[in-house]
Amino acid sequence: MRATSFAALLLLLPTLSATAASTVSEDTGPPPALEPGKAPPLPQQGPLAEPRSSNQVGFPAALTASAIPPASPLTPAAVALGEKLFFDGRLSDDGTVACATCHDPARAFTDGRPVSIGIHGRAGQRNAPTVLNALYNKTQFWDGRVDTLEQQAALPITNPFEMGSSSIAAAVSRIAGDKDYQVQFMQAFGRDVNEQDLLRAIATYERTLASFDSPFDHFIAGDAGAISDSAKRGWELFNTKARCNLCHALADNKRDVTVFTDNDFHNIGIGILRHHVGPLAQQAERELAQGRLPDVDAAAIASEMSVLGRFLITKRQSDIAAFKTPDLRNILVTGPYFHDGSMQTLWDAVDHYNKGDGRADPWLDEDIQPLAMTEAEIDDLVAFLASLTSSPYKEAGDHEYARQLALSRVDRPQRDTARAFGPKPSQPKPPPPF
Repeated sequence: MRATSFAALLLLLPTLSATAASTVSEDTGPPPALEPGKAPPLPQQGPLAEPRSSNQVGFPAALTASAIPPASPLTPAAVALGEKLFFDGRLSDDGTVACATCHDPARAFTDGRPVSIGIHGRAGQRNAPTVLNALYNKTQFWDGRVDTLEQQAALPITNPFEMGSSSIAAAVSRIAGDKDYQVQFMQAFGRDVNEQDLLRAIATYERTLASFDSPFDHFIAGDAGAISDSAKRGWELFNTKARCNLCHALADNKRDVTVFTDNDFHNIGIGILRHHVGPLAQQAERELAQGRLPDVDAAAIASEMSVLGRFLITKRQSDIAAFKTPDLRNILVTGPYFHDGSMQTLWDAVDHYNKGDGRADPWLDEDIQPLAMTEAEIDDLVAFLASLTSSPYKEAGDHEYARQLALSRVDRPQRDTARAFGPKPSQPKPPPPF
């Protein structure tokens, strides 16, 4: 099946429709605490796990077709196999963790935790990004250490802080005797259960998770009443005073209504001042000199070197603490925010940018500066971000918006009005090259 048949295929697959999704209500907010040494419970598959239909307002057919590798065409058999594997704890060393543990469909394929918890209750260093619309990413993971969803599927299986298998082959061995899998692998790929096709199937399923059909998409399509006046003002702020479009758009001079990312990496002043990044960067240069992907993966997930971000890959000082610009779709229901999950609400995230935080960071992105947004403007910007919530998560989004709004009225730890309306402070220069 050719890659360009993506839209037709998704119309034929059993898919999650907006009508069916409207009956699904999931609370967001922080998940319950875990017992020490325990992994989170395995999420249920449910209707929110189903492939998304291409019959969505805002669905980018041409972009989507170009995102499907010719070597991994979408077929119903491969999609169904990938979905089953995505929820199978047997891919982890002790059967307790699946891909869905960190990418729960009920939470828009995130886990709701600041940092993800894996096998034996081990906490990593990074917040789980959503898998929704991951097919459009030019690179995967916060630091872009791999390019494809197949590569992305492989690394968590063997990371000791995530799924903990000794190898992909060990994970395959735990399902190879399953007669249902034997049949499904043969139907999907014409071969017995094997490593390559396991990863291809997971990636194929993930490529069906295109998420549009938000109120904002209906607004862009011509329905002026689809979003509130507040959200409309927020959309204007997004592209002007708030400067969000400098990172969350493919081009600064053209409004992006699709992916909301520049596919680049930026140091936005998060977390760097809590770490001695200079010595950490020198340590990374020594210990990761060979550039072996498993070593980089381990450093990113399980060590303090995680704060170095893109530098772990490129070893360029300009990339110290630079992280990938995430897609903003469904952001209301994918918190907490930033690569370390350090911000609890969208108001916190906007407050961070409004005050131009991180000016003592010598590698801070040049576009970070005080924005002088008023409280009303911040509310408008958040209203626009909330309008990017796709229809399957409407009820969860309404609940989460109310929760975050209430919290923002009593607890705003990132707000600093004086700095937000003050001049752009001086920034220290980076130290000499190592």
